[in-house]
Amino acid sequence: MRDPRVGFVTITGVAVSPDLRSVRVFVSVLGAPEARRASVDALNSAAGFFRRSVFKVLRLRHAPSIAFELDESLDRGERIEETLRKIHQDEAARAGDEEE
Repeated sequence: MRDPRVGFVTITGVAVSPDLRSVRVFVSVLGAPEARRASVDALNSAAGFFRRSVFKVLRLRHAPSIAFELDESLDRGERIEETLRKIHQDEAARAGDEEE
């Protein structure tokens, strides 16, 4: 897909309905929050293109509807990791103070 609004996108997960009629694609996008939202919006505006492509390749009876969603789990994981790092640094600093 050639769209200047789409940045560096990584597919992090896919959820398919049991009847194969709808697909949710979770993506992670590098960049500022505005750029992330613009990339997801561009992908959703091109959903028809992806729908036709999937339909042709998989030869399904019905073409599934495709929706792209921003996967923010990586960002949450980074925040948790940073918080744990700070806790460990604080504990190490307190342990160093107690030894003196």
